[in-house]
Amino acid sequence: MKNETTKRIFSSLIMLPIALFFIYKGSIYFIFFLSISLLIGVFEWNHIAKKKSYLISGIIFLILSFFSAYLLRGQTDKQLFVFLSVILICISTDIGGYIFGKLFKGPKLTKISPNKTIAGSIGGFFLSITICFIFSKNLEITMTIGSYFIIILISLISQLGDIVISYFKRLAKVKNTGKLLPGHGGLLDRADGMIFAIPFTYLLKIALNL
Repeated sequence: MKNETTKRIFSSLIMLPIALFFIYKGSIYFIFFLSISLLIGVFEWNHIAKKKSYLISGIIFLILSFFSAYLLRGQTDKQLFVFLSVILICISTDIGGYIFGKLFKGPKLTKISPNKTIAGSIGGFFLSITICFIFSKNLEITMTIGSYFIIILISLISQLGDIVISYFKRLAKVKNTGKLLPGHGGLLDRADGMIFAIPFTYLLKIALNL
């Protein structure tokens, strides 16, 4: 377990700066990054989708998800801030779920993914809210009740996305979607929450006219 945690931390320290570089640069750099990620995601989905209907619908969803990531990132500093905020919430949700789940254990959240606990789910919400609060204070941004509600919604969608991918991995009888990222598994193992949270945020942004 300790070895896996070390691998996870090490690969995250390499992976995150690279991803942030392409996200920050935007434009053709971000399109390139999304295109490569989409191809990897489709390849991994093909590995776990055991029915043709799952395969086709999953590929369509991935295309729409990555396209919504491009639209949400946009070209302005405000759009970049929103996009990075969503990524921050998803990462905080994952870390909070992992840490709180290991520390407090307790009742399982769902049979679909035995490693997920109720404590971990609460930890995901807690850490995402805490990190966003610190983030906003450092940038001198005022957080409203509505802001916290949106953070909780995005964190919830991220957790549901994690469960959905876990469900299909369970059907395929595999532990991970791939072996690309040591300690994490495949791209879809790492970005499972994001590929659901990003299109949700984009649709929410349109609905609220933000």
